[in-house]
Amino acid sequence: MAFAESADGGQPKPSGERAPRPERRPQPWAPLLAVCAGYFMVILDVTVLNVAVPVIGRELSASLTGIQWITDGYTLVFAGFLLTGGALGDRLGNRRIFCSGVAVFTVASAACALAPGTLFLVAARLVEGLGAALIVPGSLALLQQAYPEPDARSRAFGLWGSMAGIAASAGPLLGGLLVSTVGWRWVFLINLPVGVTCTLLTLRYVARSPRRTGRALDWPAQCTVVATVALLTAALNEAGRRGWLDPAVLAGLGLAALTTTAFVVRERLARSPVLPLNLLRSREMSGGAAIGLLFNFGFYGMVFTASLQFQHQRGYSALGTGLALFPAVAMTMFASVLSGRLTRRTGDRPLVICGMLLAALGLTGWAAAGADPAYALLVAPMMAAGFGTSFALTGSTATVMGAAPFAYSGAASALFNTTRQIGSATGVALGGTLLATATDYDAGLRVSMAVGAVAYLVAAALGWLCVPARAKRA
Repeated sequence: MAFAESADGGQPKPSGERAPRPERRPQPWAPLLAVCAGYFMVILDVTVLNVAVPVIGRELSASLTGIQWITDGYTLVFAGFLLTGGALGDRLGNRRIFCSGVAVFTVASAACALAPGTLFLVAARLVEGLGAALIVPGSLALLQQAYPEPDARSRAFGLWGSMAGIAASAGPLLGGLLVSTVGWRWVFLINLPVGVTCTLLTLRYVARSPRRTGRALDWPAQCTVVATVALLTAALNEAGRRGWLDPAVLAGLGLAALTTTAFVVRERLARSPVLPLNLLRSREMSGGAAIGLLFNFGFYGMVFTASLQFQHQRGYSALGTGLALFPAVAMTMFASVLSGRLTRRTGDRPLVICGMLLAALGLTGWAAAGADPAYALLVAPMMAAGFGTSFALTGSTATVMGAAPFAYSGAASALFNTTRQIGSATGVALGGTLLATATDYDAGLRVSMAVGAVAYLVAAALGWLCVPARAKRA
């Protein structure tokens, strides 16, 4: 397919491709609001259900396996199809795929709210995960399109990252409030007005994205990605319950390694790869993705183990646990906004390194606090971990997206978010294993926090090696 150089010296565009119509200049905040509404909805559904699941299980007479699939099925499909969503966005237009994902997610949420039984709810949750996988890659790609100037883009990425913190903090609180007042079905119904608003704002204020229909979808590679993430996620989830040496866990990890190898071989041979391997050889691309994996590993491992400790050891209710964790997740919004503003002066590298060192210091403080410390002693470590993680998120996001050609922005976004999902699953699985196998619960918790601190330190070292000192100029 022939390519022509863009007038502004940017990435090449397919010849004959229509540029977005410039007849209407959107308000600066409108594309950001539209995209972040969709991302907020996706992340909220990861956390809001935790409080509602026991009630859902009782009302629908769900088995333990059914309850697990209600929660894990969404995450598994979400993580497994992220690269597919990114490839579809690059080929058919990121705005089109983003809006399609919002529509799928909204309809599936309505189906979840109306579910008459467990099987129906599980099926609707799987479809909801598919919608999420279409939304997230396009969200970053649309922000990169809407804010081409590096400073504005960094601020947009910072606010995008803060949505995860807002959703994570609002999820348990909102879930507990809805379940205790109007019932668990409203946990899903609240997505309907958000989805409709997101779609209307996107269609009105976000410009059409370029389409590259000449690029074929590499379905064999997509299937290997889905199989890899599904096997890895299932193995990591089972490791938290069965232990790392269980035959089923080892088999899942081995098969995941095999499908990963098949993906690499396929990408070497494909004419139109999902993500060209030369991009993965980029230090910024692979390093930024690894940083995302490590800080999600540390943060979500901390949240998971702390949640269990607050409920099982201290006797907090689900809503009380959400309030106890609030200092950690509340800092994420402030840190993301601040880092988006500071990057204009400092560049991304200092922010990533400082954020990872601060988060490591927080988890080290928790590990050193001793057995059953007073809650007041844990507030500062949680705030440090939450602040440091989000402080580094903007810079690592900008690093990955800046290393990718515009034609592969959706795939780059999908890679970054896939590695983050893997990091979250690994952190939760390892944290659960350490708590289950330790002779003393508090000792297992401290070891888990120490491992998370090491992950943050490794991410800080990668930040020094892989994150550019200054963002690439558009």
